[in-house]
Amino acid sequence: MMFLKTLAVSTSVIGTIVYTQYAAFSKDKDNRTHHPGRMHPTKLWDDNWDFMKPDKEAIKNLSDEEKVGMISSAVRHIYLVRHGQYEIGETEPQKRILTELGRNQAEITGERIQDLLGEKITHCYISTYPRAMETGHIILKHLDKEIPVDYSELVREGAPIAPIPAPEHWKPEPWEFHRDGARIEAAFRSFIHRAHPSQSEESHDIVVCHGNVIRYFVCRALQNDPEGWLRLSLANCSITHLVVKPNGNVTLRGLGEKGHLPSDMVTYN
Repeated sequence: MMFLKTLAVSTSVIGTIVYTQYAAFSKDKDNRTHHPGRMHPTKLWDDNWDFMKPDKEAIKNLSDEEKVGMISSAVRHIYLVRHGQYEIGETEPQKRILTELGRNQAEITGERIQDLLGEKITHCYISTYPRAMETGHIILKHLDKEIPVDYSELVREGAPIAPIPAPEHWKPEPWEFHRDGARIEAAFRSFIHRAHPSQSEESHDIVVCHGNVIRYFVCRALQNDPEGWLRLSLANCSITHLVVKPNGNVTLRGLGEKGHLPSDMVTYN
């Protein structure tokens, strides 16, 4: 009985401490929300993160017919594909071409995308770095020849933002983050957003690019701290699937999926 009484008192004390700490967090007046049982406050979701949320005052008196073309109504699926294994020993981007294994990874990934999406694919975008272009061209061999293809320098590899915690063996200069960060942020704004009001049907876009770009995109799309991008790990030729809904909500349906690759073909360079 003495043990049970001591346990009850201890549990009561712990509960009081937890509640007191939670109540202290709840007094914050900044842009945060709080949930029972959670020790740390969480940032509110910004539902106008892409600045495409319709103005309620501007549309409140419009009919449903008049709202067409003013409000997003379609779902966007975005598949971010990392390039295959490449010659990492080279220092110049133009010489960092795919290895034989990397080309085989791309072949299997092309088959997977065709099996997964088939005729649903609406557009394919490819980074202009050689390893991404090689990967993209191999993937395209397995897809419908009528799919629109565009090449983008915005999604080239780079240093998006100084990561936290700082890595031990990769230390770009501050000017590299300053230069690449603006470009990769511009890429995020160009590729990751809700459907334009003129889009009436669900879309499935493929973006063949790079690990740092994809990881940054995921953090930004989920409104997590972008400095955490390097905590994510992506295999070569993995597929990351983001879904952007008409109301601006974002779902990460798959991160770095690599199950289509045999285990002895999974690499991370």
